[in-house]
Amino acid sequence: MTTNYEPAAPLPAQPSGAQPPGARSAPAQEQRWVRVGLIAIAVGYLSLVLFIPAINVFAQAFGHGFGPFLSNLTRPDFLNAVKLTLIVALITVPINTLFGLCAAWLLARKQFRGRAFIISILDVPFSVSPVVAGLMIVLLYGRNGWFGSFLVAHNIKVMFALPGIVLATAFVTLPFVAREVIPVLEEAGADQEEAASTLGANGWQTFWHVTLPNIRWGLMYGVLLTNARAMGEFGAVSVVSGNIIAKTQTLPLFVEQAYKQYQSEAAFAAAALLGLLALVTLVLKEFLERKTRIKTATDEE
Repeated sequence: MTTNYEPAAPLPAQPSGAQPPGARSAPAQEQRWVRVGLIAIAVGYLSLVLFIPAINVFAQAFGHGFGPFLSNLTRPDFLNAVKLTLIVALITVPINTLFGLCAAWLLARKQFRGRAFIISILDVPFSVSPVVAGLMIVLLYGRNGWFGSFLVAHNIKVMFALPGIVLATAFVTLPFVAREVIPVLEEAGADQEEAASTLGANGWQTFWHVTLPNIRWGLMYGVLLTNARAMGEFGAVSVVSGNIIAKTQTLPLFVEQAYKQYQSEAAFAAAALLGLLALVTLVLKEFLERKTRIKTATDEE
């Protein structure tokens, strides 16, 4: 008896490294779990140190309703603290904006001996503790400081007064505008400015019509950060102001004083106001960064 035998068709060869459908390689699974684990750690850490404390501030501020919150914001000592904080910001921000523009233009457009040293000096407020900065000002302008005898002789009061608070705030907010504008100036280059000068534009016309439009988003970002830090500064101001209620007490100092006196609702109301300022700052920061990225992409095209 003859049997017809047909060999089975060979299985199609799978590409090298291919796996059956639905199978997942061990390295891919490991990478996925590593990614999920890192995200969980980051979210958990941010929740513990940022999200939960921030939410608790607003919960405590509005815990008894919107009416008590508003009543705490109409207290005379609170209003005086807000007024002083705004005055300090209105003085400090324009001064450091002007200084930051001058410093940024000098450091971005000129190459000279000692440039790296000046950049390092510019970063000192980032590395020095605000409390140490306040102590430095006391050692200079206090009654027993270097200029103390001169100030006393001419009846000029710096410590425990508005000038001392302005000096301390100006010190801690000094680098922000310069540090945001320098990279923008370096990236833009000097070609357009040189072209404007060649066409007969003077220095002011070149700055107003060429330089300023190129740096406007970086400048606004620096001004925004300067204002936020000026209104929220605590360490340096607490050293030089004396924290005198209704006289030299800024809004952050009011929060500390109210909390120490067991006026929790007032403290959390003021803290919520500062938190809203921080939230607005973050929103504007994201807006300005997006504008900067769009401008950079447009220039590259």
